[in-house]
Amino acid sequence: MRWVAVPAVLLAAGCSSPAPSPRPSSPPSPRPSAQPAPPWTGTWATAVEGGGRSFEAQTLRQIVHTSIGGDIARIRLTNEFGENPLVVASVRMALPVDGVTIDPATDRQVTFAGATSVTIPPGAAAESDDLAFPVPADGDVAVSVHLPTATGPSTRHGIAVRDNYTAPGDQTSARRLTGAAKETSWYFLAGLDVRGGEGAVVAFGASITDGLGSRFGADQRWPDLLADRLRAAGRTVGVLNAGISGNRLTVDDRGQSAANRFERDVLRQPGARWVIISDDALNDLGAADPPAPAELIAVIRALIERAHGAGIRVICSTLTPYAGAGYWTTRGETGRIAINTFVRSDGSGCDAVLDQDKATRDPADPARYLPEHDSGDHLHPSAEGLRAIADAAQMSWFTG
Repeated sequence: MRWVAVPAVLLAAGCSSPAPSPRPSSPPSPRPSAQPAPPWTGTWATAVEGGGRSFEAQTLRQIVHTSIGGDIARIRLTNEFGENPLVVASVRMALPVDGVTIDPATDRQVTFAGATSVTIPPGAAAESDDLAFPVPADGDVAVSVHLPTATGPSTRHGIAVRDNYTAPGDQTSARRLTGAAKETSWYFLAGLDVRGGEGAVVAFGASITDGLGSRFGADQRWPDLLADRLRAAGRTVGVLNAGISGNRLTVDDRGQSAANRFERDVLRQPGARWVIISDDALNDLGAADPPAPAELIAVIRALIERAHGAGIRVICSTLTPYAGAGYWTTRGETGRIAINTFVRSDGSGCDAVLDQDKATRDPADPARYLPEHDSGDHLHPSAEGLRAIADAAQMSWFTG
């Protein structure tokens, strides 16, 4: 409440002062409200499985390649398939100079709920606090983790198509690791996210998506090449590779089946707006007793419906040719044709079709790759074949 001042002349004349009159108070000036933080978007991710080796009193320095950049970052660690609580004593992020060496000027401590250590129960995951860190677009980031006690069997992504490193003791802040040994998997690391961006597309599949056979250490998987195209178009769309070599639609084999891991590896990815359902079904068709095409189509249709239920647009892929591969059969080829016919049909429910088959096949022998698109095993694309797949995507799909 504001009071009216009493004039001084009235007090000097001995006049009694009038009683103050209350007046309505003016509303306080509104304080500017804090702007909500931009949403998280994945810039790198991997799909995990069990069966990794145990670590004890070691540092892991693992290198990830980003799709989009940002100034605020977080990492996601996982003990999804662990048998013991995962004790992480320290985590640091830095820009790498080479595999074992970081730039000390960029080295930052990562915290979890304000603490520099975290213990993750079996079957669980942990997200770090926000960290001011210059995440480059189309660049590498080193994540160093100290594991002081025996981990037991580790949660991992088996085929990283690049070198990572282990070293004895706590070397998380070391400029260059001493006594380093190479690893070709990622362990306990599920994702790197940044604030902002337009959202993420998840490439969901098996070895063709995972990049098996692509040039080692070059980040030339077809999802990497798609990320290159999106950046060249001026887009800030994260591209997340959720491929697992050997993975299947219907059966837990190499990793959980596509149906069983879809929630974790697609629907829960930060900022996921699109998913590309790719090559898992090839491994079902190559099984000793492959499921009927109708069964595989039913699983694909269910994945489409689950994605749509989460507000995610679905880009379905046709299956690449594989005649000449070790597990090719006429029965499998019949199934491939049936699945491709379904994917291309108006009633599939797909929002778009990435026609990997058309992009890579030999028109003179459609059950086979073009020779220049064949890595040599007749199952996995060559470097030219991977680029043909990425080039078949349309930028217009990643809008709205």
